[in-house]
Parts: sequence; C-alpha cells; structure tokens
Amino acid sequence: MTDALPGPDAQPSSASETPKPPRMGLELQEGVRIPRRQVFSWALWDWGTQPFNTVILTFVFTAGYLISASFLDPAVAALGEDDPAYQRGLAELTSGLGLWTTLAGILVAVLAPVLGQRADASGRRKAWLAGATAGMVLCMLALWFVEADPVYFVFGAIVIGLGSVLSEIAGVNYNAMMVSVATPRTVGKVSGLGWGLGYVGGILMLLLVVIANGADWWGMPTDNGLAYRVIAVACALWALAFVWPIFTFVPELPPTKGRPAVGFFASYGVLFRDIKGLWHTARRTFWFLLASAVFRDGLSGVFAFGAIIGSVSFGFSSDQVIIFGIAANLVAGVSTILIGRLDDRFGPRSVILATLSVIVVAGLAVVFLRDLGPIVYWVGGLVLSACVGPAQAASRSYLARVTPAGKESEIFGLYATTGRATSWMSHGLWTILIAATGATIWGTLGIIAVVLVGLVLMWFVQDAPVADAGTPARPTDAAPDATPDPTGVA
Repeated sequence: MTDALPGPDAQPSSASETPKPPRMGLELQEGVRIPRRQVFSWALWDWGTQPFNTVILTFVFTAGYLISASFLDPAVAALGEDDPAYQRGLAELTSGLGLWTTLAGILVAVLAPVLGQRADASGRRKAWLAGATAGMVLCMLALWFVEADPVYFVFGAIVIGLGSVLSEIAGVNYNAMMVSVATPRTVGKVSGLGWGLGYVGGILMLLLVVIANGADWWGMPTDNGLAYRVIAVACALWALAFVWPIFTFVPELPPTKGRPAVGFFASYGVLFRDIKGLWHTARRTFWFLLASAVFRDGLSGVFAFGAIIGSVSFGFSSDQVIIFGIAANLVAGVSTILIGRLDDRFGPRSVILATLSVIVVAGLAVVFLRDLGPIVYWVGGLVLSACVGPAQAASRSYLARVTPAGKESEIFGLYATTGRATSWMSHGLWTILIAATGATIWGTLGIIAVVLVGLVLMWFVQDAPVADAGTPARPTDAAPDATPDPTGVA
C-alpha cells in the first residue's frame, strides 16, 4: 500500500476489481512516540471550553435563567407555578429555545465539512480552531447583555445558537488534531481523556457557581439576572485561561497534498466528489457517518434538554439543578476516562452499542416512573450521564480510526454535518411533543426515540480496527487471497 490517496472519483480499472482503500491517518502514527505534554495540551481545550456546554447550554444559564419566569410575560409569571398558563409559558420558552438551536444546527450542517475541507487543504487547522474558539468566547461575553426581561429572550437564544455553531466548527478542527497526538493503540484512551477532562472542567465551574451562590455572591446585587450574566463572563475567562496550550504545544497536521485552492462555493463540488470517494474507497467510514448522525443527535438532545427536564418536569430549583449537574459531570468524567481504555481493548463499536442500550432504558424509566418523584431523575439522570460521555468519546475514536490520511478536518466536518443534518430529529420531536401535550416531560420520548433508531443502525456497521499485541490492525488486513470488503456493513 502506498501513501498516496486515491482521487475522490477513483474507480476500479475493471468491473471485477475492488478499489483500494486509502491509508488511514492513524496508520501514519504507527510506532510514533507522542510526548505527554502534547496529549495533555490537546485535552486541555476540552477542559477550557466545556463550561460553554455544561454551564451555559445545560445546567445554569439556559435551564436556570433563559427558560425561567424571568422571561415570561409579567402577568403570566404572576399566576404562579401551579397555573396551566404559567406552565404553557415555560413550555413555549423551551420550545422556542429548541427552534433557535435547530436553526443553528442547520447552519453547522451547511458550513462544517466545507470549512474542514479548506482547513485540510491549507494546513491551517489551528487558525480555524483559534478563530472559532475566539468567536465562542465572544458569544459567552455577549450573554452579559441578556437582562431579565422577555424582550431579551430572542437575543439570548440567538447568541446561544451562534455560540453552538462556533463551538461545533472549533470542534471539527480540534477533533482532527487528535490524530496528531494519538496512535492506533491509544486513540480510545486519548479521546476519553479529552472528554473526561472536559467534564471535570465543567464540574469545577459548577462548583464555583455553587460557592458563589452559597456566599450570596459576596454582597453583589443579583437582580436583573446579574448573577447569571456574571457566570457567562466567568466561563469566557475560563476558556481563555486554558485553551492556549493546544496552540503552543500540539503540532499542526501538514496540508493535504494535491488539493488545489478553490473558491468557497466551488468547495461544495469538491465535497460531493469526496463523498463519492468515501463510498468507493472507505465505505465503512461512510456508513458510520450515517449511523452516528442519528444516535449523536439523540445524545446532544440528552445534554441540551436534560437540565430543563429536571427544572420544569421534576421541580428542581436552580441550586438543585446545579448540584445535579456537578454529580452528573463527575460521573460522566470518571466513566469516560475509564471506558476509553475499554475502547482500545474491545473496540469503539462495542462501547457505543452498550452505552446506547443503557441510555434507552434509563430514559424510558425517567419518563414512565416520574410519579415516584425526584429520585427517578437522580438515578436515571446519573445513569444517562455515565453513558453519554463514553458513547461520544467512542464515536470520536471510531471515526479517527477510519479517517483517510489528509482528510481529518473534512471528515470530522462531515461528522458534524451529518449530526447536525439530523438535529431536527431530537430537537424537532422535542418541540412537537411538548407543543402537542403542553408538558415538557413528554419531549423526553422524542430524544430517546432518536437514540433507539441510532442504536439499531449501529448494529449494521462493522467495528473499526483495534491494535492487537502491540501491532495496530489495519482496516485492509486480510488473508493473502482475500478481497477487501468495501461495504463497511456487517
């Protein structure tokens, strides 16, 4: 096998000849010794940016503030929590937030693979990562201006949606850079370390929020949502403090050879040809992108709306949601780091199938046993947290194992796109079920349904290659007379 990649339109020379699969990027890392400083510097980006997901999107700013009575019409807010109009008002806020995050997902679907492709061609993944990370930080700073008044709700939802877009674009290049700090024997552990440190970073930020709240914010006024606005600024400063090592110590992947510079819109033609190339030469990657698109959207729904379910459906106060968030992130961080080692031993597919199965069972229990009270949310939510992180880390590990060399950002861009292209599923079903029933709890069934469909699809995808006995296996390894199967379907 040569290092040269076949062109995106590569075809067999005869009807009976199978096209040769391209060399995987991780194969080029075979036998390479990766300094620990590089691995840790890469993982710190997750640590630094995770508070945007944990504190802003999930447990504090949205669940405790943006979908609270502060943004209801004052006449409706005055009716009290037991009034149906009050509950409908909160449901409208949650569905409204879902609408803006759905629109953000569409924007990611349109931009992510093309921007990733251009980053591959130019070899400037760090520059794209830096720009998107800076934009995400600016969005967190902009949340300072979201005052506690219904007129600011749309502004807040738009800023959060834009921050989500920039977070995804940054994540494309961050994930692509994992190939430069991992080998076929360590990619599962490295991916799990990044996710795990991210959860720990989220825990520490949540703890700071709890401490500040317990100290009554040291005499600082908290009216007009000031406490939540300060939290958003603190998350921005946290990110700035910890993301810099990846730009200093992690090496840049070289630009993809043979990629001429093309205009932005012409990049979509190149993207289409590259997708055709995946079908012919790396079909396992193609099938995984499709299957993971579904279950990852369900996983994003768990995190996007999990705290909202606790707040609205189980009556958790803001402090209770934060305490739950700390416990959930602790469980998720530990399980993700530990299960990352199982990924390297048993393969990422096994980890994904096992964790998705548990998520479906736990999610159904939260819905149908809700009358038992908050204990159901605590147990079910922590079980979900213990599985979502490992499923996400194993998904990233799987794709790194089957990504052709030189196309890391583009493939991870497709990874973001396929996930966001189906984001209408969990967010849309969430919105529709809540609008139809008038109760937030039933939106959970929409999320679990998406996870279940993704679980079924994943059963039909082959596992990625896993290193064995110190010698990394290759996806093209076969008996001398065997013809590699390009279908990628078990």
